[in-house]
Amino acid sequence: MKYKLLAASILATLSTSAIGATYQLSELGNLEGAKYSYVTDVSESGHIIGFANGLYNLPIDTSYIDFSENIIENSYDNTEAAFELSDKVITFTLDDIENSDAVTTNPDAHNFMVSFLSSISTNFEYQKLNSLVGVKYIDTEVIEQPLFDIASVDYDGLTRSTANIFNAVSEDGVTVGWGSAPYDKVSFTPDDEDDAETWFTHEFIERGIVISADGVQVPLMPEFNEYGGTSRANDIIKTNSGYTVVGNISTSIPADRQDNIDDNCDNEDEPTSVCINLLNTNISRGIFNKRAAKWELDESLNITSVEELGLALAPDEGETEDDAFTSTALAVNSNGTIVGSSNTRYYNNDDTILTMPVYFKDGAVIDFIDQEDDWQAGKSVAINDNDVITGYATKRIEGTLRNKFFYHDIASGSTVFPTDYFSSSSSYGNDINNQGYIVGEGEVGVSDNTRRKEAFIYKIGEDKITNLNDLLPCYDTDGETDYPYTIAEATSINENNEIFGTATKTVEKRDTLGGIVTDINGEIEYESIAVAVKLTPIANGEVENCAPPEAEVYERNSASFPWYSLLLLPLVAIRRVFRF
Repeated sequence: MKYKLLAASILATLSTSAIGATYQLSELGNLEGAKYSYVTDVSESGHIIGFANGLYNLPIDTSYIDFSENIIENSYDNTEAAFELSDKVITFTLDDIENSDAVTTNPDAHNFMVSFLSSISTNFEYQKLNSLVGVKYIDTEVIEQPLFDIASVDYDGLTRSTANIFNAVSEDGVTVGWGSAPYDKVSFTPDDEDDAETWFTHEFIERGIVISADGVQVPLMPEFNEYGGTSRANDIIKTNSGYTVVGNISTSIPADRQDNIDDNCDNEDEPTSVCINLLNTNISRGIFNKRAAKWELDESLNITSVEELGLALAPDEGETEDDAFTSTALAVNSNGTIVGSSNTRYYNNDDTILTMPVYFKDGAVIDFIDQEDDWQAGKSVAINDNDVITGYATKRIEGTLRNKFFYHDIASGSTVFPTDYFSSSSSYGNDINNQGYIVGEGEVGVSDNTRRKEAFIYKIGEDKITNLNDLLPCYDTDGETDYPYTIAEATSINENNEIFGTATKTVEKRDTLGGIVTDINGEIEYESIAVAVKLTPIANGEVENCAPPEAEVYERNSASFPWYSLLLLPLVAIRRVFRF
């Protein structure tokens, strides 16, 4: 928000100069050829990683497509109708795409194909695209960090078919994340067909990876690797002997899921890997049992040990529990205490399985949120070196499931859900430093159809969060124009109380080829995008009072940028949202 009226009274109750000061915002830069940028982790030594999304010029392979098929003709007809409703004339035909390479020259044709392929992501007879890429922020440069993607054999550049989840960075620049295998275009003949068909398959669904500061990649292969298995790497710390990495790994396939595979994945109607993908997606808890895991690596990134960290429940041996169970490790501190989430049992019904915040310590999995207070989901997301955890838990408030951020002190066993923006606001704790400052985001705007996310900072022991937008200037450098940024999420805070996260700002709208978009009258259109930012405390700064109280009330209740608009920005995300 642009109004700072409440900030002065809130800040007066806080204890350090970092919160008593205003913050200076600086953009971290954008990956060339991408619309959106985000931060996922920052080390105390200054290494910054994140991801970019909304890639322009995604490569479209049309060589295998039969443009007379109903699925693409119907999609084109729907697009043409949408143009007409907007008083626009469609500028391409399917023949233009098939025979005149319109996808490289006509932004409407390119956007159509990107949208079409995205809408049929579970149809493996069509190309797979993914616009999410890992990045490193180095000085003023933003550099892509491929995980598992490779050069395409069908077009220039990478296949752009892989998930790329870039999660954490150590003090010396070693990074971890996880991703999917690139898709191959293969020929497959179903049993009831005479002619071969084109299908898109890959070797594994997800795999963790460790990447050295100079780019050497070490995949984290799960010991159980049927159908590729799974693994994820979510956090890393430097140790005296090397590195500790935490995440999760596949450990087995439960009996019921193996029956699903045996009954369906016979390589007759579709390739086996396609069937595995579809089963894993369509079954709510997937086909693999997964356990939180800790890898120890030496200085050369050789894996010296792998440890499963367990579950917060003991699966029954009988036939009643042949579904998959999962735990995952999301963060680790210098003490070796690990936090994350685990399946556990509902306190008054053993047949109901929940996913709750946990920590892993001394061989135990500790589920510490009181379910009897109606909490029924959540995750531990971060932990500082004092063994204080932050994250969020979920309960029904005013008839709707809402998330609420918490902190939990392992030593005392106390869990606190601080007062956030308002009673039914969903809020998330994303990071905590050793001074007890938590950063995250919460919903503002009381009405469900005007809610949006705005970032906060909170000091343990206080009873009020501070909206980080209240600590920014009221106006741009000209002293008249409203400040152009709104901080949507705070994802990381270091020991200097520098904060890293995502802001939104309004820019000229660009199409999927990167060109500027104009309306039917030739006027330039505008859009809100996500940008990665750093907030630096300003010593002796003063919080600005920009508006009278009635303006503050209007801003809170009548904002023109609703919370769900953020969902339209691809993967505006909480830190570690992909670590679950």
